[in-house]
Amino acid sequence: MPEPPRITVAARLDRLPNSRTIRRLVVLLSLGGCSEFYDLFFTAYIAPALYASGIFTPTTRGFLGIQGFASFVASLFAGLFVGSLFFSRICDRFGRRAIFSYSLLWYSLCTCIMAFQSTAPAINLWRFIAGVGIGVELVTIDTYLSELVPKDVRGAAFAFQQFVCFLAVPFAALVSWFLVPIRLWGLDGWRWVALIGASGAVFVWFIRRAMPESPRWLEQQGRHTEADRLLSQIEDRVRAETGQELPAPVPVPPVEAALVGSARGAVEAATDGAANRDKHQSQGEWREIWNPSYRRRTIMLIVFHLFQTLGYFGFANWAPTFLLSKGIAVTQSLQYTFLMALASPFGPLVGQAFADKFERKWQVVWTALMMAVFGLLFAAQNAAFGVVFFGILITLSSNWFSFAYHAYQSELYPTRIRARAIGFVYSWSRFGAIVSSFAIAYFLRLYGTTGVFVLIAGGMLICVAAVGGWGPRTNRRPLEEIAQ
Repeated sequence: MPEPPRITVAARLDRLPNSRTIRRLVVLLSLGGCSEFYDLFFTAYIAPALYASGIFTPTTRGFLGIQGFASFVASLFAGLFVGSLFFSRICDRFGRRAIFSYSLLWYSLCTCIMAFQSTAPAINLWRFIAGVGIGVELVTIDTYLSELVPKDVRGAAFAFQQFVCFLAVPFAALVSWFLVPIRLWGLDGWRWVALIGASGAVFVWFIRRAMPESPRWLEQQGRHTEADRLLSQIEDRVRAETGQELPAPVPVPPVEAALVGSARGAVEAATDGAANRDKHQSQGEWREIWNPSYRRRTIMLIVFHLFQTLGYFGFANWAPTFLLSKGIAVTQSLQYTFLMALASPFGPLVGQAFADKFERKWQVVWTALMMAVFGLLFAAQNAAFGVVFFGILITLSSNWFSFAYHAYQSELYPTRIRARAIGFVYSWSRFGAIVSSFAIAYFLRLYGTTGVFVLIAGGMLICVAAVGGWGPRTNRRPLEEIAQ
């Protein structure tokens, strides 16, 4: 006879109202992610300085070339790929709170070292190593956030988190606008841009002290007393803030682990006993993402991530270079990209109002289509107004797209394997970005900006087909229900 549903941490969390305590946790996580977003986006803004110094060139003679700017972009994404694929599982092993802190420190130290390198191979090496830390951090934040907030505001929480993080983008553009063209105290301006990003580690320990561990993760590890104590503290704060008693929790059936290979699973279940099953339940296994419950989701997200970076980072990392290819001067290109960057936080901010009202998968689909259309229109512009106008529309739609898919992918797997599953599928976006960096440089040389945006539009249509055709619904559903 199946075990009756019990009052789990998940049931207690999901009945919480959207209180000041919940919002505070979202803000703290968001501030921790600002350094990563700054780093991801300053790539584009320092490109003109790297060209002027002779360290990198805008295009490559062949498809691959270490002196091309594409190698600088690819080095970051190679690090993100390794971090997401091979190291994100440590978040499931050691907890969300510790890895959130240490991965940020890792990135900051490596970026600081990179800022003092003067050759393309050395810069690319430290860019790669820093990318490993960023890859782990981004997966950890998605995992952490999805487990801390109630189901009814999960989409809005991701939207707000991305709004705060995207505030770093116009800041990076503004800093680059002022610093890239000059030397300050004997250092090129682009090096100061990198060092400012690395300084974010100074604040991480203050954020870490205020962040609790994920109660869901504690429960999965069998640390029920800690989970109960931590969640009771959160509930007490919420009661005090709202002045009301909390609604009764709705029992959620526990998500059972399912092994790949039914025959082997049956033998193990018969011989190992309850203790071994409990251990498996708490730790999970990577191969679970291929069992019948999750295989279709995993394949869908792999296809999606292979192509989504064409549109998202294809524009974000190459915008100043596209403008230079249109004959726009370096100073003007930085001004134009700053104006586009000002729109970055507003995509998630506008989307926050609709995040939990419209199904998440369709938000991903429609914003992907918008990116394709606006990109083609951007490529056709030559006048300043048209370039900036369609650049802003691309920025708005791509950043709505970003928070929607980050929320979406974090909802599709159970707690015991959430970080490693997100890390695995997300790593394919990093691999796709490595290839797309060289593809964009190659297409830019042969076909100009129009050819590049035709390529990008094709990639976004593949994303539309994958998520629209295979993606499950997630809005306002408990994570444990989605994972059944």
